[in-house]
Amino acid sequence: MSINEKLSKIQAELKAKKSKFNSFGKYNYRSAEDILEAIKPFLLEHNVTVTINEGVEELGGMIIMNSVAKISDGKDSIEAVAVVAVDMDQKGMNSPQKFGSASSYAKKYALGNLLLIDDTADADATNTHGKVAKPKLEGIALTKAKEFIKNGGSKEAIKAKYDIPADIEATL
Repeated sequence: MSINEKLSKIQAELKAKKSKFNSFGKYNYRSAEDILEAIKPFLLEHNVTVTINEGVEELGGMIIMNSVAKISDGKDSIEAVAVVAVDMDQKGMNSPQKFGSASSYAKKYALGNLLLIDDTADADATNTHGKVAKPKLEGIALTKAKEFIKNGGSKEAIKAKYDIPADIEATL
């Protein structure tokens, strides 16, 4: 099985819970750790590894954190990137906390890009008693899906996760 087929299966089956709660905004969210915990069973099953590499650079006076999530079967690999600015003016945080916060966001979004995780509501939060509709493929999810196909992913993996209107499917 190719790395693309393995990743497609993982993307279609992966469920990463939103285990964290933001008491200020009153919403649940998932962290990079939630995603990593959810993917671990798939690593052995599909004989793949997932790694995350980070880098920092200055761009136009801003400090930028780059995070690259990569899945590999030892022979081939697919990677996804996320870029996050480090807010050095953030009040109430020391420098390590500012970098740590940017790192957490970058990892989460790189993993989300690789695994086609979007921020639509969890099925648990919108329980329709067995009649759960797939989210529509639009916005950021559509952009990620196009990138996934460009990198060799399958339409079937996307169809397993999203409701795709005919006009959108023609553009994939």
